[in-house]
Parts: sequence; C-alpha cells; structure tokens
Amino acid sequence: MHDITGKKVAILATNGFEQSELEVPLKQLREAGAEVHVVSPQQGAIKGWDKDNWGREVPVDRKLDEVNANDYDALVLPGGQINPDLLRVEEKALSLIRAFYEQKKPIGAICHAPWLLVETGVAKGRDMTSYKSIKTDVMNAGANWHDKEVVVDQGIVTSRNPGDLDAFCAKVAEEIAEGRHTQRQAA
Repeated sequence: MHDITGKKVAILATNGFEQSELEVPLKQLREAGAEVHVVSPQQGAIKGWDKDNWGREVPVDRKLDEVNANDYDALVLPGGQINPDLLRVEEKALSLIRAFYEQKKPIGAICHAPWLLVETGVAKGRDMTSYKSIKTDVMNAGANWHDKEVVVDQGIVTSRNPGDLDAFCAKVAEEIAEGRHTQRQAA
C-alpha cells in the first residue's frame, strides 16, 4: 500500500453501513499514514450492518455540518443497502460528494455506495463497478459497468463487495498518493 502520511480522508456514512466496508478502509488507510475521520449526519456513533444483522457501533469523528471538502484529500463511501440509501436523500451529504468531485479529489465507493455517485451525477460517462444488484441503476445513470474487483476512472475508485476490500483500499491509497486529477472532465 502507498504511504499516504500527512493526507486526510473522510469516510462518509450513517447507520446501516456494511461493517467491513467502513472498518477495513478506516484501518488500512490509517495504517498507510492517513488521518481518517468518520463523518456522519449524526453525532456520537453510528451502527453498522454485519452481513445479516445489526453490527457494531463506530464512533463519529465529525458531524457532516462541521466538514467541507477543502479540509480533506479524499472521500470514501462505504456501502451496505441502508447507508447509501439514507445518504442519497441528505442534501448536505450530496453536496459534500459533489464538492470532492468538483475539486478533482479521489473518491472511493464500494458495494451499494455508487448509488451516491449516481445521485450526484458523478457516474455519468465513467467506468465503474458496484454490487451486482445495482448494476442496472449504475448503467441507467450513464456509467460503463464492469464486473471487476476494482475499477478506476480519473480518481473515482469503485468496487463490488467486501471480498474486494483489499484491492479497493490499495487503489484508494494509490489515488490519494497521486493527488488531484486535474484532467477530470465534468460529466
């Protein structure tokens, strides 16, 4: 994994995130040297979904109202069915995602989290992957969907499921190390 010491990463999530899809990037990106904050619309703690039942709580480091893209080098969006479905109706969450995109900063989205890239218009024209059940949603948003463990398109990193986490985290760290993607075109 690339050394990303001194970089700051926001993980945007709410209740119902897939447990491993928040905890593994949190751990691996911190081990690679980044300062990583869990950002959520609520404060205190958020509860994960672990395979087929509620999982563990994860402390929230920053409330969504208190952050902006200027403070971070990258954004990670964990999946799970519940988490991105709740976030895609939160205008402040969508605004934060758009700001990262407009600032040409890396964004990682795994599993069902590409729904958030669909909702913000980021998916259009991109090579992407996602959990198989939202493949049609991603394609209907104008993305070129690929069945691969990790797909990168100008700093937008997507993966399919928890089995892809190591490849996902490694590619997110690589994109953070590369920095902004100034050649990125608006969708």
